[in-house]
Amino acid sequence: MRRLRDEDGSTLLLTIFYSALCLALILLVVAATSLYLERKRLFTLADGASLVGAEAFTLADPTTPTPHGTRPILTSPEVASAVSDYLADNPADHFTDLHVERAVSADGRSATVELPCYWAPPVLTVFIPKGFRIQVTSIARSVFS
Repeated sequence: MRRLRDEDGSTLLLTIFYSALCLALILLVVAATSLYLERKRLFTLADGASLVGAEAFTLADPTTPTPHGTRPILTSPEVASAVSDYLADNPADHFTDLHVERAVSADGRSATVELPCYWAPPVLTVFIPKGFRIQVTSIARSVFS
């Protein structure tokens, strides 16, 4: 009978330990999900911006002949202007420190857009950093047919 009394309260300690472990795991999963969704939203915004940048030409602009037809020639200033107009028209208020890192046309046929922002976890804990910078790059090309 004395042996049974020595083990009093051991279940309570195990319950407290496993509860703390489960809470830490839940907070880590919430932070990872938040980071994933933030990156997806940023990538969606960059995709739209690069598509607008790839269509930053008029039909009166010079074109280059190819075996498959003619292609417009994109310039970096036109791409940058179209991307900044697109970002000004779209609500991107939920991104922290969002700005255009790069909006260029390196080859004259495609538009490259890089957008960075700062991510912070929804719940601050000891296990998760206070946040960090995430950056996405999107490339789009318009084709005449």
